[in-house]
Amino acid sequence: MPVALSYPGVYIEEVPSGVRTITAVATSITAFIGRAAQGPVNQAVRIQSFAEFTQLFGGLSRLSTMSYAVSQFFQNGGTDAIIVRVFNGNVTASTPTITLVTATGNLVLEASSPGTWGASLRAIVDHATRDVANTSLFNLTIQRLEVPGSTKVIASETFRNVSGQASDPRFVNTVLAQESSFVRVRTSAPAGERPNNATVAAVGTANDDGSAVTDAEITGNQAARTGIYALDSSDLFNLLCIPPLSPTTEVANATWAAAAAYCQTRRAVLIVDPPDSWTANPSTAVTTAETGVNAIRTAIGNDNARNSVSYFPRLRIPDPLNELRLSSFASCGTVAGIIARTDAQRGVWKAPAGLDASFSGVQGFTYTLTDGENGRLNPLGLNCLRSFPVAGNVVWGARTLAGADLLASEWKYLPVRRTALYIEESLYRGTQWVVFEPNDEPLWAQIRLNIGAFMQNLFRQGAFQGKTPREAYLVKCDRETTTQNDINLGIVNIVVGFAPLKPAEFVVIKIQQLAGQIQA
Repeated sequence: MPVALSYPGVYIEEVPSGVRTITAVATSITAFIGRAAQGPVNQAVRIQSFAEFTQLFGGLSRLSTMSYAVSQFFQNGGTDAIIVRVFNGNVTASTPTITLVTATGNLVLEASSPGTWGASLRAIVDHATRDVANTSLFNLTIQRLEVPGSTKVIASETFRNVSGQASDPRFVNTVLAQESSFVRVRTSAPAGERPNNATVAAVGTANDDGSAVTDAEITGNQAARTGIYALDSSDLFNLLCIPPLSPTTEVANATWAAAAAYCQTRRAVLIVDPPDSWTANPSTAVTTAETGVNAIRTAIGNDNARNSVSYFPRLRIPDPLNELRLSSFASCGTVAGIIARTDAQRGVWKAPAGLDASFSGVQGFTYTLTDGENGRLNPLGLNCLRSFPVAGNVVWGARTLAGADLLASEWKYLPVRRTALYIEESLYRGTQWVVFEPNDEPLWAQIRLNIGAFMQNLFRQGAFQGKTPREAYLVKCDRETTTQNDINLGIVNIVVGFAPLKPAEFVVIKIQQLAGQIQA
């Protein structure tokens, strides 16, 4: 009761309803790991457009296969991405600097991230501050030029009345760290001095962009949160793309195995790109693909293969950095965009394949599959990309790597697996309130009510088989699932089951010729 009942009258008390709405999680946040022209290293940065990628990571780059994958992701319907830039080299040595001279020393600025992009920065200092008598204040303008040495400014940022004194609220180190997209302070000014009036260009090194990334940078270190483990700081991602290390270097099977194991722990799906070499010899392309997909699955392991998916062959796309000539590109980013588009239009339970799963901007494939060749690869769990008259270029497969017929896995189909992951993640987040609640029937009733409402909503959207809720799903939490011994151990057991929708992979039409009516 809110207050003691002390005087005659009416008392109002609000009684909790026990309804705690379970919010569905996102289904198509896609993480990309690879090389970029600029941007923070080994940090998970969320973006929602390719324009934002261009601003933060430098846009398309010949050295960055990830940049093309991200571009294709947004072009094909993706809306939400997480970027992890990896770097092979000494970050400090590869970061251009700007040295501003003070009375007795230097204030040294550095580009906010390594790369030759930083060599196009220029700093301008003036002393027209709010308090000209304060010898620690100065104004700082950072300009980004079109190219180093150019006079054309493509972006700039100005910080007025910053100070060299650490005790000042406008301390330059703090202001640049929190507000600047271009620079940070590497070495503070001596004794809080301000730099002289000057215009100074950045100075880089010969190896600013580092070396080509290797599998070591991708797999990273879990303790240091580098490589794929940089995603530990990201609350949620659903798909993981690791484009080729370079236009001529593929990701090793051991790296795919590490990434698949990580996706298993994060309830995400890994999109595995087959090597370009599979189609190097057209006469043996399908045989090579049969052997190759089995090798990838063996490296990943059948258990983690249920959270992995692969598409064959590669795409032929006009390259904006090569006079729009057709080049070969891995399909991970493009397929991830199609998956995101399908989720938005139809739901995570719809297979991202079929005539609706068409490509945007794709001119063709590196190998044209026939129906017979498709029939050889599909039973191995390798999804095919096909070209059909009128329909154009489409995704024509919806199996996980555990979807080989021989494995007889319950997670054979990608939409079934992704629906399960979607429900698991939503319920995991939506039942945190249960922890430390009194473990008895009132709690169990609330659990059944809230999870049941969530599952009923999915049923009404057409996510499950069955004509009635009883046929489509079950939610059980009572004395049968949670015994007295479980209660003594502080455990509450909840059983949730659902009848998944499986794609109509094979459509059989039986045609019969009717004989003329025969008089008996």
